[in-house]
Amino acid sequence: MLTHLARLGLIALVRLLIGANPRWVNAAPSLAQSIYFTNHTSHLDTLALWVALPAEIRANTRPVAAKDYWGKGIIKQFIALKVLNAVLIDREVSRHTDPLAPLLAALDAGDSLIIFPEGTRRAQAEPSDFKGGLYHLAEAFPQVILIPVYLDTLHRSMPKGSFLPVPLICTVRFGAPLVRQENEHKKVFLARAREAVLSLI
Repeated sequence: MLTHLARLGLIALVRLLIGANPRWVNAAPSLAQSIYFTNHTSHLDTLALWVALPAEIRANTRPVAAKDYWGKGIIKQFIALKVLNAVLIDREVSRHTDPLAPLLAALDAGDSLIIFPEGTRRAQAEPSDFKGGLYHLAEAFPQVILIPVYLDTLHRSMPKGSFLPVPLICTVRFGAPLVRQENEHKKVFLARAREAVLSLI
């Protein structure tokens, strides 16, 4: 009950502060298992995209979040693990661990994911080059639909280093699914994926 109330309260708060208004561009919401990949400029990104999803899709969609941030503190842990059901990952790469393992396990369980292919936040409107994680996930789960998303204005609402958001209306633009071509080179695929997000600006 507490988790349900917290979830409803968080959704209402995000909509009040930034709107998180969804706009589907040449696409429509689908219950099919998906990976939503988007630009990353703010701690609000995860919440904005998650809130913008229809409730029935949101219920099976897990944001991917950094353990070093969302795993610290009782409140952040509660939001990440109980409210958002996030997949927490280590950003410190080790020879002994696979940073993609928790994501692969979530996809194997049938969950959809929200990921940030840049790997870290950038206080700019356009996303930087994508890292290879999206490619490896698409290669391992070719049946999962890849949905590009662009989060508008959040680089100004709560940029890196900010503690409180500036109320601005954020539009969450969902694009047409990206199809990975057979035997497509990683660099080519990642460039196409980034371009799919850029096309939504």
